[in-house]
Amino acid sequence: MDTIEAAAAALHGRKNILLFTGAGISTESGIPDFRGPNGVWKTVDPKNFTLRHYLADEGFRQQRWRRWFGEDSPSYRPNAAHKAVAQLWQTQRMVGCVTQNIDGLHVDAGLPPSALAEVHGNVRGIACIELGHFHSVAAIRERWLGGEPDPRCKCGSILKSTVVLFGEQLPTAATNRAHAFSLGADAAIAVGSTISVFPAAEYVLGVADRNLPFVILNMGPTDADELATIRLDGKAGDLLPMLVEALEVQTV
Repeated sequence: MDTIEAAAAALHGRKNILLFTGAGISTESGIPDFRGPNGVWKTVDPKNFTLRHYLADEGFRQQRWRRWFGEDSPSYRPNAAHKAVAQLWQTQRMVGCVTQNIDGLHVDAGLPPSALAEVHGNVRGIACIELGHFHSVAAIRERWLGGEPDPRCKCGSILKSTVVLFGEQLPTAATNRAHAFSLGADAAIAVGSTISVFPAAEYVLGVADRNLPFVILNMGPTDADELATIRLDGKAGDLLPMLVEALEVQTV
């Protein structure tokens, strides 16, 4: 059976580890994953989360603003796994983190934005569809609270969060950063992901394809288990802090 010690041994001497994180790293913060037994896609239709539907349905847009800005909007905090990613970065043994998550918890946990590639966007900003004018979340929240159920940009364009919807192009800056992280990595750790969503999965699989050490930490199987050097089953908040602690005591 694979162990934390075996995972640390596989990563011994590696100075440019790529972290790849999915929804499973945030479930312990109270954010449901997408494909699990209680996942998001069990309660909502993915077809509603397309760019086409968002643009065509004003009622849906109003619903999303209420969900985001209303009194019952959830407040999430980083958990032990997010903090462990930031801790590993501080040891200077990480090339960067590629995440599928849009919750912003990696930054909240202390990981610098320059060390993070959020390839599916994030909830920290709002932009207009037509010209890409950027707006702060605080400013749009004030307008929504002031009685605008579907705020528009000053240019008249529809506004949306900088979270990527189905049918929308991935953010170029984030994908360029992710590509650079992948090429510069000498090992990889995948946390809380089934490694089944493309093109995001390509960044971590590119490291595995070069026969470099590849550690998977996940609850349940992934689509890349056969490529793993070490595979550990369990909660990200339990496993990743232990692995980072084991790496910290190594002499690199």
